[in-house]
Amino acid sequence: MLSEEAKRGVRNLRIDFERAGIHLCPEKLDRVNMLNIEISQICREYNENIVMDPGTIDIYPSSRIPNNLRYLVKPIYRSKSSTAKDLSGSKDTFNEKGFRITTDPRTLDSMLQLSQDDEIRKMVYIQGSSVPRANVDVLDKLISSRHELAQILGCKSYAEFAVKPNMASSPKVVMSFLEEMSKIVRAKSKEELKLLTKFKREKYGQSDEDIRPWNEAYYTTMLKSSVYKLDSSVVASYFSLSNCIEGLKVLVQSLFGATFHSIPLAPGESWDPQVLKLCLHHPEEGDLGYLYLDLYSRKGKYPGCAHFAIKGGRRISQTEYQLPIVALVCNFSGSRNPSAVRLNFGEVETLFHEFGHALHSLLSRTDYQHFSGTRVVLDFAEIPSNLFEYYAWDYRVLKTFARHYSTGEEIPQKLVESMQGARDMFSATSLQRQIFYSLVDQTLFGEQPFPHGDISSVVRELKREHTDWEHVEGTHWETRFSHLLNYGAGYYSYLYAKCFAATIWKKLCQEDPLSPSAGFALRSNFLQHGGAKEPTVLLYDLVGDGIYRHYDGGIIPDISSLCDEMKL
Repeated sequence: MLSEEAKRGVRNLRIDFERAGIHLCPEKLDRVNMLNIEISQICREYNENIVMDPGTIDIYPSSRIPNNLRYLVKPIYRSKSSTAKDLSGSKDTFNEKGFRITTDPRTLDSMLQLSQDDEIRKMVYIQGSSVPRANVDVLDKLISSRHELAQILGCKSYAEFAVKPNMASSPKVVMSFLEEMSKIVRAKSKEELKLLTKFKREKYGQSDEDIRPWNEAYYTTMLKSSVYKLDSSVVASYFSLSNCIEGLKVLVQSLFGATFHSIPLAPGESWDPQVLKLCLHHPEEGDLGYLYLDLYSRKGKYPGCAHFAIKGGRRISQTEYQLPIVALVCNFSGSRNPSAVRLNFGEVETLFHEFGHALHSLLSRTDYQHFSGTRVVLDFAEIPSNLFEYYAWDYRVLKTFARHYSTGEEIPQKLVESMQGARDMFSATSLQRQIFYSLVDQTLFGEQPFPHGDISSVVRELKREHTDWEHVEGTHWETRFSHLLNYGAGYYSYLYAKCFAATIWKKLCQEDPLSPSAGFALRSNFLQHGGAKEPTVLLYDLVGDGIYRHYDGGIIPDISSLCDEMKL
């Protein structure tokens, strides 16, 4: 007598219980519970080490850090003897000013892109890629504990345990997909590296040296700047935070015929005075859900940008539905006046990405919270968010809301085309990096012992096999790659989503991205079902044949749309 969704819910709950070891004998169940507690503690230790040991480099004299980068660093002083002697024959000492660079990821990226000093770039790259050293052992413990857990639960590896419920279904399918992608992207990434090397030699007269790892970001930034003459402050002038929120409203109005309107917060409802509450309303269906916006950075706040489901949608009775409630949490800096805050384009893209997750939750109409919105298998979860990144890059969408903060001028099409050109310039290199990260993730949590000795040897060998970048001995970036914790053996999901989103965009949205018919299809065939239907059924219902193929018991996305888009 159960509905199809209810049957699916029962099956999924049983699988969840068994993945927690409910069917095991008491001794094994106790060990599973102990390992889950250990793994949680190890993950916390890994993250704490990243915060406690970001790494630092001291630079003297202070003149080596130009004014435009001094907002990233802290002044420091050291005693130094002068070269001149006083009348008594002793040397004077004085305080020499320098700067301390903290090599946390954000500062590291800025220094690598913008510092003109090759030696400083080298020092911050090596230090930033070598901390926290304590996580070498912590990561080893995490891999070992997860492997033991998986084996008790009847799997050969943690990768098998993690991938089994997903569309891919097995590490063999994932590795086949990643190796195919690696081969396809290799030729173009080589061309991009040659282009960068040629630019460096011609522009900077250094004919004898290849691109070193600490130079890649700097020369990439310089080459993009010289070709497209882009000024990030000019781009940001069209993306005030209030404009961008207006853009999100334009999307839901055009695609789904719905509107966002502000509603007052009840006393004690908000966790910060700056939080806004919006209601998503449809003229025929009534209220669809609620969205909290917590957009500004503040001390002690969750870092980065993220979507949180506070309450999932569910059917209470034949006539009553529990509306979903979600929060979008960002960390935009500057004034708390949304008209005065201007976003760089990376932040705009991230906002649209997270908004894709929020819409997945808000438009979901499942019977059970278990399947509401983003409560889907891991390699399906990132598809809506990747799809909505396309809207952030499309001129036809941008011209509806991107206006200059002082003149009100619509963003010029030529500027958008330059932004797109700069994005695409090293797209193969960027994709190759994601493939490499996914291969590392899959291998570290794969069958033990490792094929190449310790963790560093695995990373070094995969880098040699699948990229053209140099491995710097002694570095271990994987000790602060926190995706290994929350996406353990699942990082490939971003690439799956990228391929699926490329096909959906090309087949459904590209011709007219703001078309109500495209919005109706997205909502009725895809977003409203959350995890209540098989992912393959939803993908087929949305765009028909050709979006995926079966391989060895699993599902692999079609890669042709992404390859066409990237000219691979």
